[in-house]
Amino acid sequence: MAKMQSTLRNMVLSLTLISLGASAALGYVYEFTKGPIEVSLLNKKLDAIKQVVPDFDNDPNAEMFLLPTVEGDSLEVYPAKKGDEVVGYALKSYTEKGFSGHIGLMVGFTPDGAIYNINVLEHKETPGLGTKLVPEGTPENPAFKDQFRGKNPAEFPLKVKKDGGPVDAITAATISSRAFCDGVQRAYNTFEKGGLK
Repeated sequence: MAKMQSTLRNMVLSLTLISLGASAALGYVYEFTKGPIEVSLLNKKLDAIKQVVPDFDNDPNAEMFLLPTVEGDSLEVYPAKKGDEVVGYALKSYTEKGFSGHIGLMVGFTPDGAIYNINVLEHKETPGLGTKLVPEGTPENPAFKDQFRGKNPAEFPLKVKKDGGPVDAITAATISSRAFCDGVQRAYNTFEKGGLK
């Protein structure tokens, strides 16, 4: 077999064929995995909703609506119902004030405005410090987010003790703790402004 000469035309032709083959392979893999990824993300979201509101029998995802925030964007609101009665609302909130930037939260409220539970959806906080936002606690060793349960932000300022509030910050992770409070406050402000209370 004769060796191809190394000319500009031959190099461009080779690179074009390789790029077309790689593009076709990526497109195939994307189409093949698109459906399972969407199902996985939906299940993750529904699991987060189940963790932050009381038991419900409706499909909160199907009844999702958007509420505008004070900052000018919108948060997703998932109403949880038992029959026709609303038992809680799950709000998908966020903050950009984390030590490493974005923290995504799912905050659950009872109809009277009290926090039912909070779930951290995503973060990039420092392992071993800021990541203490995530774990579930036990009665002997409660988690950071457990101190918010049952509290109504109208009477419980969402500020760490260093800023004059009642929230015990995570040791050596005050920035992450402040950011967590900011994300929960954004959810509560939207909840209250949207007339859900």
